Amino acid sequence: MTVEEKPLRIGVVAGEASGDILGAGLIAALQKRFPRLLVEGIAGPRMLALGANSLFPMERLSVMGLVEPLKRLPELLKIRRTLRQHFIDNPPDLFIGIDSPDFNLSLEESLKGAGIPTMHYVSPSVWAWRRGRIKKIARAVDHMLTLLPFEADFYREHSVPVTFVGHPLADEIPLQVEMGEARRDLGLAPDDRVIALLPGSRGGEVRLLGPLFLQTARWCYQRHSDLKFVLPAANEQRLAELKTQLEGFSDLPVMLLEGDSHKALAAADNVLIASGTATLETMLLKKPMVVAYRMARLSYAIFSRMLHTPWVSLPNLLAQRELVPEILQDDATPENLGAALLQFFDDPLLCDQLLREFDDLHQQLRRNASERAADAVCNLLDSETAGSSHNNPL
Repeated sequence: MTVEEKPLRIGVVAGEASGDILGAGLIAALQKRFPRLLVEGIAGPRMLALGANSLFPMERLSVMGLVEPLKRLPELLKIRRTLRQHFIDNPPDLFIGIDSPDFNLSLEESLKGAGIPTMHYVSPSVWAWRRGRIKKIARAVDHMLTLLPFEADFYREHSVPVTFVGHPLADEIPLQVEMGEARRDLGLAPDDRVIALLPGSRGGEVRLLGPLFLQTARWCYQRHSDLKFVLPAANEQRLAELKTQLEGFSDLPVMLLEGDSHKALAAADNVLIASGTATLETMLLKKPMVVAYRMARLSYAIFSRMLHTPWVSLPNLLAQRELVPEILQDDATPENLGAALLQFFDDPLLCDQLLREFDDLHQQLRRNASERAADAVCNLLDSETAGSSHNNPL
């Protein structure tokens, strides 16, 4: 049987929008090699559009913070137990956990113990905090796929099989992006001064950061009345929440969008953004940014004590120095955020240097990631098949 004819059944769990993007890219790459590919588990809209079967809504796994998931713990544990039993009763050729490590690693460990090969796509931030998790990862994962080069070095040091695949967004986004088309699509003029506001994709993030970002926009607008703002909502739920928040800011020229975060970023001069995957997209689009974050006070107290790196945003982690301002927790005030944003308008030389740095990082991550991830899947499956043949020569 040729590779093209061979059916392949994969279990996948993606817990949030960024994982859905990665999962969709991997599924598309695998479908070229395995036209009879079957994917089931937990999937988002992009993966569903490629034929994945989701046993639970992805939104149920999108929980932020350290303390907040405790409120949903019974539901999350029930979902995980159900998935574990489903995959043990109906073993896939391979299980791939995409990000969401607190949910996926325990599931992977159980499935690996049951003889199912496991792969984890997107390294947990084990190099930054909770480093003791490397022992669990080694028990749970047959192969790790990392998006960032320094992550792969960490796993090699701990003898965990790993492949650095690069990032699909770095492949998808051109090295040079045309701002004019995005502005025309949004009805913005070429000479408008535009700030994009991205308070996150999770409900908890929008509740904590949405009002703060709008207050920051007001602070900036009071000083520069020619500014305009674009505010993309990650999904219908976030759109409804942001509409409610905007009722108190009718004085601001804010364009609220459903989706279209890529277009909003492409059209912007500068960006105020929550720490997370979207900072990478912003960097790849070569947009100066200010990174902000707030968590529940107890979550932040725990998290900050466990952190082993001075940075939280992906541009700074990739550069291993501060390229963009990070303003977190109590320091994240409208005055501090606004002053940092306006500096980009006031200092064009700073912006030019920043964009050159972003271009260098973009090229480092441009590796045809989905195809490299699919190669790693095939290599793992081949090694499992070879191992089975060796153990069962008849």
